[in-house]
Amino acid sequence: MIKVAVLGYGVVGSGVVSLLNKNAKHISKNAGQDIQVKYILDIREFPNDPFEKIFVNDFETIIHDPEVTIVVEAIGGTGIAYDYTQRCLQAGKHVITSNKELVAEHGGELMRHAQERDVNFLFEASVGGGIPVIRPLVQCMTANIIGEIYGILNGTTNYILTNMEQNGTSFSDALLEAQQKGYAEADPTADIEGFDTCRKICILSSLAFGQHISPNQVPTEGIKNVKTSDMHYASTLGYEIKLLGRARAVNDKAAVYVAPHLVNKDNLLSIVNYAMNGVVVRGNAVGDVVLCGAGAGKLPTASAVVADIIDAVKHLHTRRWIGWSQDNVNITIDPNQLESAWYIKTDASKEKVEHEFGTVLFAENKNKTPTTSVGKEYNETAFITGVMNGNKVDELLSRGIKALSRFRVLGDH
Repeated sequence: MIKVAVLGYGVVGSGVVSLLNKNAKHISKNAGQDIQVKYILDIREFPNDPFEKIFVNDFETIIHDPEVTIVVEAIGGTGIAYDYTQRCLQAGKHVITSNKELVAEHGGELMRHAQERDVNFLFEASVGGGIPVIRPLVQCMTANIIGEIYGILNGTTNYILTNMEQNGTSFSDALLEAQQKGYAEADPTADIEGFDTCRKICILSSLAFGQHISPNQVPTEGIKNVKTSDMHYASTLGYEIKLLGRARAVNDKAAVYVAPHLVNKDNLLSIVNYAMNGVVVRGNAVGDVVLCGAGAGKLPTASAVVADIIDAVKHLHTRRWIGWSQDNVNITIDPNQLESAWYIKTDASKEKVEHEFGTVLFAENKNKTPTTSVGKEYNETAFITGVMNGNKVDELLSRGIKALSRFRVLGDH
């Protein structure tokens, strides 16, 4: 029998314990051995919880118990979670985590500890919740050279943008509704500013390109500048607006960034709505592989964690290869070097736009659109440019056109 310890009894931790209990026979059959949760570590009290008898509040109990061979880190963050994970690996225990911040910031170091002790550090649930993303990337597509990965990697922002697009809801009202329904935290900064998406695209791009890419190397723009009017203009042009994490190979470098994009309605990601996630991986042999599903939530995330537990049980004495080079080399380039079409909203006239940008595709003009200043109105012009890089856009805008909104158009350029 395999003994497991779960660190943290929040949404993910409780989901893991619940799923291991609920599907015990099925999981044991797939793992080839029975799996039992021996300890749950949490400083809080959970009176009348069905697993109350196995709670402990001292990590030393777990680290010094040789019966515990697998540890699930479900604490979150990079403080005590990092310390406990590091110590577990150094003690020769396999570690499973859904902690994207931990993996994005310290994954390379933790994988080195795992390699030194010949144990596994697995993190399928750190990206995409219950969607299988990492395992297909490092196993099923291992024969491919990955040219690009992009996707909707945060359910909170996708819920807000979908609400704005489909219901005409303002950003602030859509955020409030997301909080009321439990899709957004009381402090939604990590989601709406794009930091959560940034951590996830860092993990995917590090795996795809074989070199650690840190969040501080990735330009990140959230969704606060997306307006309901932008949704309208995008729709008239045949697009949806989605927050994407994107990583694109450029020779032996990679452009990795997070930003809102106009996504053509013919693209499958355009119909990934509300709290769902979707990822596209482009291989030079297989083409585009699209993975969609529940990107967060108690049981979807627990599903991915338990799948990693089963994988670890099957490879107790064989290390699973997963990771990236530990060389301290920055392979990222400025994403402004990438060429694409651009969506721009301005108060400049069509004549001025055409004079500076040449041939463009204008959106339906709603004529007078009220600003946030009560009683003040102005005419808006929204358009899509030809293909150019971000530096060229900056140059053309500097000639007297103020961009009220500016987003990339997702394409194959």
